[in-house]
Amino acid sequence: MLSAESAAVVRATLPAVAGALDEITTRFYGAMFRDRPELLDGMFNRGNQASGAQRRALAGSIAGFATALLDDPDTRPDTLLDRIAHKHAAVGVTDDQYTIVHKYLFGAIAEVLGDAVTPEVAAAWDEVYWLMAGALISREARLYQDAGVEPGQVWRQWSVVERRTETPDVVSFVLRPADGRPAPEARAGQYVSVRALMPDGIHQLRQYSLSSDPGGELRRITVKRVAGTDGAPDGEVSRLLHERIREGDELTLSAPFGDVFLDDPADATTPVVLVSAGIGGTPMTSILARLAALGSPRPVLVLHADHSAADHALRDETRELVGRLPDARAVFWYERPGPGEVDAREGLMSLDGIELPEDASVFLCGPLPFMRDVRGQLLRAGVPARHIRYEVFGPDLWLPGPAD
Repeated sequence: MLSAESAAVVRATLPAVAGALDEITTRFYGAMFRDRPELLDGMFNRGNQASGAQRRALAGSIAGFATALLDDPDTRPDTLLDRIAHKHAAVGVTDDQYTIVHKYLFGAIAEVLGDAVTPEVAAAWDEVYWLMAGALISREARLYQDAGVEPGQVWRQWSVVERRTETPDVVSFVLRPADGRPAPEARAGQYVSVRALMPDGIHQLRQYSLSSDPGGELRRITVKRVAGTDGAPDGEVSRLLHERIREGDELTLSAPFGDVFLDDPADATTPVVLVSAGIGGTPMTSILARLAALGSPRPVLVLHADHSAADHALRDETRELVGRLPDARAVFWYERPGPGEVDAREGLMSLDGIELPEDASVFLCGPLPFMRDVRGQLLRAGVPARHIRYEVFGPDLWLPGPAD
């Protein structure tokens, strides 16, 4: 994929480029938003910019892609590319925007690295960029085609038919297409983007997992109010949804996307393990609801950790769905079990003593420290890395290798 000449240059310069990527991406976003402020209106999330999450995710994806090209030159890093393509499609990225990004990214590289960016170095990294961009453009075109939408035109209006408080900081919204047309096909585990108009007139996007069986005409999202930490602001979209959206209102949603979903033919027999913490339980509830709707005979193990039973969104629904399946069980962990909580374990999730079904498909979602820890436990328990699929809410700051 990468020419031999460029591979040699990239290999020699990767340490310097990777070491400077944080500064490069900082300058890249600063210059691009200075010249193209419209990209902050309905494309890039301001919270992710303020926290640095978007910058770090971009740096990680560039370094990860370049490293993959060098380590395994005959194979494209499809998992990395698919994850990015689904995220891009969910916010309506179009082909022409790759040219804009190229201009400002390479301007930032030249600015930061100075004379080290010789014509040969620029050409080699240009080849890396367009290999990655070309692969993403191709994947995104297929995603748009499969979704039955024009590139970038992913938005529809949905009516809120029910609003339900799940916990003090979690609310569910049940939605129906406002235009009367059939709901788009979706798979359990996927997410949609919500496009919301902020008080200052700027649109902001946030992805939310579908949290119910996506097989019918209704969809549900379950939204946790995001509190800012470490200098990052409160979540703008989640705050607006909590404070302003009521039954009868409309929301702008994207078509469903996401590369982590249940393969759900009715005759499937592969065991399923659903592992989550906090609001990461939402896609797991969707998968569980889909399995129940299919009357699936699959062995299903649900593992969830939370601060307390009162903080555990969709807890009762999870238990009800488990009860509807012929071969399912659930284990919960609470850091602060309440009085009489005899059906949950105390503390953080530990897989010690948990019997994991063989050859299971494992779905993992929750805060990054939780996923790193539990993925390590799963690997040590003998679960192959290829069987563990994970979902990250927001920019993907964790790109695990096959064995880490």
